[in-house]
Formats: sequence, structure tokens, C-alpha cells
Amino acid sequence: MNTKKTYLAAATSVATIMSASPVTAEDLSNAQIEEVMVLGSGSTFNSSEVSEAMRKQQSSITSVNALIDNLPGVSVNEGDTYGFDDWSTNISIRGFTNSLDEQQIGTTIDGIPNGGSNYGGGSKANRFVDPGNIGSVEVSQGTSDIASRSHEALGGTIDYRTDDPLDTQRSRIELSAGEFDAQRVYFRYDTGIFAGNSKAWISYSNQEATDWITETAENEREHIAAKLVTSLEAGTIKAYLSYDDIHEDNYQRIYSDAQFEEYPENDFLTGNWSGIPYIDQLYRRGWSTLRENLLAYTQFDFDLTDSFNLQAGLYYHSNEGRGDWVPPYLVDITDDSEQGEPEFLGGSTAYGGSQSGIIYFVDANGNALTYDETCTASVTNIYGDSGPAYNPDCYAEGAIPTMSYRHTHYEKERAGLTLDFTYATTIAGLDNELRGGLWYEDSTRDEHRDWHKITDATQGASFNSTPYWVQYDRSYPSTSTKWYLQNSLTIDTLTLTLGAKQFFVDVEREDLFQESSDASVDSDSDILLSAGLIWETPLEGAELFAGYAENFKAIGDSVLERPDSDLDNIEPETSETTELGLRYTADNFSATATYFQNDFENRIIFLDNNTAAGNNYLIGTNGTYFNAGGIESDGLELFLDYDLSETLNLYTSYTLLDTTYIGSGNSAVDETQGITPGNDVVGIADQLYVIGLDWNSEIFYGGISSKFTGDRFVDLDNSWTADSYVVVDAYLGMNLGEFSPALRGANLNLVINNLLDEDYLGTVVSGGAWIGAPRTASLSATIDF
Repeated sequence: MNTKKTYLAAATSVATIMSASPVTAEDLSNAQIEEVMVLGSGSTFNSSEVSEAMRKQQSSITSVNALIDNLPGVSVNEGDTYGFDDWSTNISIRGFTNSLDEQQIGTTIDGIPNGGSNYGGGSKANRFVDPGNIGSVEVSQGTSDIASRSHEALGGTIDYRTDDPLDTQRSRIELSAGEFDAQRVYFRYDTGIFAGNSKAWISYSNQEATDWITETAENEREHIAAKLVTSLEAGTIKAYLSYDDIHEDNYQRIYSDAQFEEYPENDFLTGNWSGIPYIDQLYRRGWSTLRENLLAYTQFDFDLTDSFNLQAGLYYHSNEGRGDWVPPYLVDITDDSEQGEPEFLGGSTAYGGSQSGIIYFVDANGNALTYDETCTASVTNIYGDSGPAYNPDCYAEGAIPTMSYRHTHYEKERAGLTLDFTYATTIAGLDNELRGGLWYEDSTRDEHRDWHKITDATQGASFNSTPYWVQYDRSYPSTSTKWYLQNSLTIDTLTLTLGAKQFFVDVEREDLFQESSDASVDSDSDILLSAGLIWETPLEGAELFAGYAENFKAIGDSVLERPDSDLDNIEPETSETTELGLRYTADNFSATATYFQNDFENRIIFLDNNTAAGNNYLIGTNGTYFNAGGIESDGLELFLDYDLSETLNLYTSYTLLDTTYIGSGNSAVDETQGITPGNDVVGIADQLYVIGLDWNSEIFYGGISSKFTGDRFVDLDNSWTADSYVVVDAYLGMNLGEFSPALRGANLNLVINNLLDEDYLGTVVSGGAWIGAPRTASLSATIDF
């Protein structure tokens, strides 16, 4: 960790390169309001981009994931008000979700794949991009560009783009503070153009905050990044490097509507240590996510001839960290001796094996104790009554409580290359464009779990550095290859597009303890087709578009986590997306209407052989994987962006969405999975409505937006409804340079999220939900020089 920081800090040497006049925050904020761009213009699918106003209504302390929340068809929920909890983060688009238990949306950083968005070994965009360095975010809601590099994009792709260095020299310092002890320091230096054709920036940020419930969490993030752009006669070369180190203490979901109604601002994780393990298993600082991410890429973009463009890229990414929990016991894993329990006394580590029992309390010699069988009293927390085994009052005087600090360690290392070409020509006098490309990635994910004794369970969460048990240690090597071709032919005002792509993904599991057999699964797709058309109508600025695409999600290595399961009948998941829309763009007005339909009919499910349904599917010792059922969604997206004047902008979007589960065709299988065909998909709102008004003048700027999120079901049988809610965000800024030339380049920005302090359920996963964050105010001061 320190070696990486030293290496990255050496990159600050580029800051010695000096150039001419700086660009200030005042210059940027005085610019006319930048509206949402309808990026789908000229394409057969709908997409949209985050506007400058959407960026201003989010605190600079907030995760970049929150920026896209007001785009059509998109919903973002984070348990923490500043996005400090990956565990509770959810992003959904048109009924597909990236959350704790689902990964169905692709994510890229400047077109580079993020390596997956799952909690164990994945990395969402906020691990790679600092809010101060974001240039834009493009969301392809359904039919993403054919070149998009993700093999979990069943329902669209999000591309987070870092901004390029400025042409002129500038230093920027931003200081931010907010409620819940939030503070952030950000520095960035832009070199301006040097050596005649290059420019670069380097940035550093550090931010921290506590949680909003008990205000005891220790959340901290450090981020270092640099970018270089070199322009040559034939094209450009770009290089990017980022290092991110984060510690997050988690939030807990709630499990009933009654619990939320009675305690709308309490997740029942505790802020103080009680000395009673059954209570302290909910100690917030023991529920933690630690991650380090290093990403580096180089991209080349060259026009080799007037009609032939070639783009290439190389990238490397490493991710390591762990997830923490504090179980209220020690696992009895080693054969006992007369001198006490080795798990309690320490000095040895067991590797592999299985538990022989649970140790709740020990005597002064470390021998496991049993409770008084005449005692029936319990300790009570949100999980319910503990039973006498966890109750210290049910043991003899002097009994010593035991606890574990459980670490699940995640590591991932991957490297890849990309290659794309575009060839423009004419066929029979008609404009024709041929695109194609390759993507290859080699990746290895390692995961192991170890258990540490909490040194003194009566005093606090400090744990012994040497584990008493390493439960498992596994490695998951994988390779991914993709090719694609797409041809576009323009006939007068009509452009026709036809494309094809294919994935080849191989995943293996290696048990480093050799307690289970190694396994592998091929995740090769069929040739996936796409087609579309664009018609430039007689009305200037209006175009009709239609698109069809077959999307793909590779078989993940998580299916290999069940040793000896049957994998013979498993196939990659696929979906089909159809879009039909009309977009209109004028000087101060843009609008889009899109109808879409997604069919996802081959979801990967697992059946245990101990169930009646599982017996119908045979073979694997522990059960079998196969494809059945899925999700069907269709809906309408409406979008309007209108400059009412040079200083006033109106933005609104509306999404109507119907998402339902498709059955497997076998009622026993559906019952085992808890699925009722035709029920609404968990966590997906039937309506989303956003309206925002933004204003800009020479001195002041500000804006307010409101988002309505419709009802969502929390459980598969649709018996628990998370009620609809409205969240209002507002911001107000001031250019201090208008008051005095001495303050030129100084800017203040106040952001209030959830202005009306709405109580609501945010992220929803099957059977549980996280409480949405309350009203939160933060203030940022930016100085450019």
C-alpha cells in the first residue's frame, strides 16, 4: 500500500511544468447553463448525459454514482448520504440492477471495463473517478453501443468519462464541509500545453465523514489521479492513472415494513460497545468495507487515412481489500486439548476443515463452557431473542465472552487490450461506415476468509493479528474475448445499421486447500445481432430512431463457489432489447420520447438437490445450475430540456415502467425460487418523474430539482410495498470574484440534499431495504489560481 502511494506521488513532478494564463472557477460558472445533451442523436438507441446542473446539485463529497440519478429510466440509491457504503448502493435502469445481489448493467471508465460491479471483487465507478475529475457520464439505457466492453450488460451501460486537461495552466483547491462530520480536501494542477503538443493534470483528494444514524462510523477515502493528453498530426494519445484507498463502515438493511414505520431513522447497528457479544455483533465499526484500487490505461486514436480511423488501448487494474463482520462466537475448528480451546488461547492457525461446534463463553483457562440448562433468559436485539447460549447471565460467574472478527479478503488483477477501427467509404454513391473491434482481458480473482479472535470481547473490537482459522482459499482465473462488426448505410435521410458481436469467456476455480475439486465453465455466447435505423424527418432537428439488440451477461465465477454442483446445463444469460423513439433538437430546446421493451428469459438459477424441485434436475452433489425464467420489462421515457432564457433552464423527465417476473414453466421450480410469474420485480419503481429548474447570473447561480419515485415491492411475493417518495435537492452558488478582483477565481457552493427531510426506503433487495439518507447540507469553497 505504501509502495503504491510512493510510486503515485512521484507523478507530482509533472506539476513543475509551467504555462500561461489560468482558467478560474469564476470563468466556468459564468458560462451559460449547459443542458443535457441527447447523445442518442445520430444513433439507433436512446442515451443521455449528465448536465452541469446535475453535477452542481450533488455535493463534491458525494460519490460520482449519484450524478446520474435524474436521467430518464435511472434510479440511484445509496445508504450513506455521501455514498460511503458500497454494500447498500443500488443503480437500476429500466428494470435491470447493479446491487448487492444483482449485476445486470455494464460500467466503463473512459470506455475501459470496470471489471464488474459486485461487492466481492468488483469496483463501481467511484473507485476510479473523483468527483472533481469527472468530465461527463453517458447512460445508454437499453441498447448500448456495440463496442461497449462489458459482459454483464443485460440492461444498458454507463460510461464515466474523466475530463481532459486544460489548455491553460491552472491550480485548483477545493475545501468542503458538511453535516455528519464530513470534510474534503481536493487539489488539482493543470499544466496547460507543454512541449508544444501535450497537456496534463494531477489531483489529490482526501475526504471523511461519519454515518448519519449513530454518527460513529469511520469513513475515509484517499484518491490520487493523473491524466496526460498528447496531440499528434494523425491523432491523440491519452494516459490515465488513478489510485483509490477507502474504508467504509456499513449500514444494515431492515426486514419489515413495521420496523420502518416504528423506526424510520434507525438501522439498529450500534455505536457503542456493550461487552455482550449478541449485542455487539451489530457494532457498526465491525461492519466494514476496505478497498484499494489501482487503474492505469493508455489509449491511442489515429486517423491513418482520410477514411480509416484506428483506436487501441491497453489497461491494467488491481483491486484488493476485505469485508468485515463480528460474529458473536468463536468457531470450534481445532481438536480440543485439556489446556483450553486453541481458538481462544491463540498461537496456532487451522487451515481449511469444517467446524465441530460453537464456543460462546470460556473459563479463565480457556475451556468452553455450557450454559445452565435451567436458565431460559435471552438477550434481545433486532434479530430477536438470543436464547440462553448467548446470555452471560446463564453462565457461572467469571465466564468470559468470546467473539470473532471475520475477514473475507478479495483480490483481483486484470489486464487487457482493446482495438477498434472505423472505415468510411461510399457504395454506389451512398455513404457507408464499417466499424469493428476486438477486446481481450486476462483476469484472476482471489478470495479467502479468515477468522480472528477479538482480543477482549468485554472491551472492544480489537482483534488478534494472527487468525485462528483460515476457512478457505480459492482462485478464479478467467479470460474474456469479444469481437464485433457493424455496418451503417445512409440512403438520403435514412440510415440503416446492422451489427454482430460475440463473447468468449472462460472461468475456472482453483481450491488452494485442495478440499474440493477444481472446476471450469465456458461462457461463450452465440453471435449476438443488432439492427437499427435513423430517419431524419422533414421537420428540421427531428429524427425517428429504432433499434434492436441482443445483450449478454457471462457466467460469473460465483457459480463456481458451490463445489461439486452440476454445471452441464448452464448457459450465459441473454436479453433482447427493442427501442422506438423520436428526438427533436433545436437551439434552446431538446426532447425525446422512447418506447422500449426488454425480454430476459434465461436467468441462471440454482436448485438444491434436497428440494423436491431439485430432485427433478439431478446430478450435482450439492445441486444444479440451469437457465429458466427471467424478467420482462417495457415502458416509456419522456425527456424535455428547455432554455427558458439565457440564464434559466428547465429540465424534466418521466419514466413509466412495467417489470414482471417470467416463470420457469415448472411450478415446483418457481416455488423453490420464491417466484410468482407475473409479479413485479423487486426494487423497481413503476414510475419516475423528475423536474428541475436552474438559474445562472454573473454573481449567483442556483437550482432546485424534485424526483418522484413510485411504489416498489421489497419481497418476491409482492406483499411488502416500499411506498413512493419525493426527494428535493437544491444548490446555491456565488462567484466571489464579482465582489473584488482580489477574489477572482473564488467560488462558494451550498448543496442541500433531501431538502424536505423525507423519510423513505432507498435501496431495495429481495427481502430487505436500506433507509434513505436524511436532509444533508454541505458547503464547498473553490479557489483557482
